[in-house]
Amino acid sequence: MRARKPKGSVVFNKIRGTWNFLWVENGRRKSKKLGTLPELPTKADALKKAEVVSRDIRLIAERRIPSVRELVGQFRIEKMPLRFSTRYGIEQWLQNHVLPKWGRLQITELKPRPVELWLDSLALSPKSRVHIRGVIRQLWDFAMWRGDIPAERNPMELVRIKGATKHKKPRSLTTEEFQAFVEQLDEPIRTVALVCVSFGLRISEALALKWSDVDWLHGTLHVSRGIVRQRVGDVKTQGSDQFISVDPQFLEVLKTWKQATEFRSEGDWMFASPVKLGRLPISYPWVWKAFQTAAGKAGIQKFGTHTLRHTYRSWLDAVGTPIAVQQKLMRHADIRTTMNVYGDVVTDEMRQANSKIVKLALAN
Repeated sequence: MRARKPKGSVVFNKIRGTWNFLWVENGRRKSKKLGTLPELPTKADALKKAEVVSRDIRLIAERRIPSVRELVGQFRIEKMPLRFSTRYGIEQWLQNHVLPKWGRLQITELKPRPVELWLDSLALSPKSRVHIRGVIRQLWDFAMWRGDIPAERNPMELVRIKGATKHKKPRSLTTEEFQAFVEQLDEPIRTVALVCVSFGLRISEALALKWSDVDWLHGTLHVSRGIVRQRVGDVKTQGSDQFISVDPQFLEVLKTWKQATEFRSEGDWMFASPVKLGRLPISYPWVWKAFQTAAGKAGIQKFGTHTLRHTYRSWLDAVGTPIAVQQKLMRHADIRTTMNVYGDVVTDEMRQANSKIVKLALAN
């Protein structure tokens, strides 16, 4: 079938060896690369490709491109992640930064250069600016997925964030630092800290534990849920939902706390909030504030709750735990490569590793 000649010119650039489509739009000359000579050997091939490009250009001109605000509204309905913590983060970037700056503009007006200059001007950390760029990139992808604009390379891939490649080394506590720290904690925060450092749990997982998650007879703990901003949901990844071994000595720590708390029924939260009459666990802000106060009293640099997960990983290294066992105990989302190289992990190895960590945590 003979290609229909598009409105515009198809020109071969001898220097670059590329076919290009040239046209005039609103009195301005525009150009779009069609392909290289190996990709389009003849002008007839280039004309066929130009016909597709010309059609897309025409559709853009005829179609009403949605504003960023309109696109966000549809994104919330069709593509917003279900996980609360992820959705909450996206909403914060949208409401506080993206919509105030770009809400009235069409999505196609968010070009790499102005977006990059705007991100550089924000008084935010590189990590936060990377998150904002990611949200804008999702909106571009969503517009292409909906057919509002032609599917092409996402322009946000060209946006660079200064300092984004510099990663701060995770902090870990020594056994001496942890002992000095935990001595300054009152219950139930003390047991929360011991649970986090002894099993490498994320704080959202530790606070979401229930007494029914403990198998006292077989010495296991089931990590199956998380809680973020007092909303209960799934754990972060599918690999995080696991039964983990509990050393007998640590079972005694849990029994001691269970006897001390007024919320000790099977269905109760392990760290139930007296303020909420046990209906919810204690809140993350309460834990974070207690950590900061205790670190200050212990004379060590203040740290966040996730430091205890990094500490757990460092202690696993210190006691000589094989890498395959470490990956299993850390419950990382993707452990296939490690498992294929180092083999599977048996329960005895996991239990032995946990016992060594418990001895460090309890200083015995």
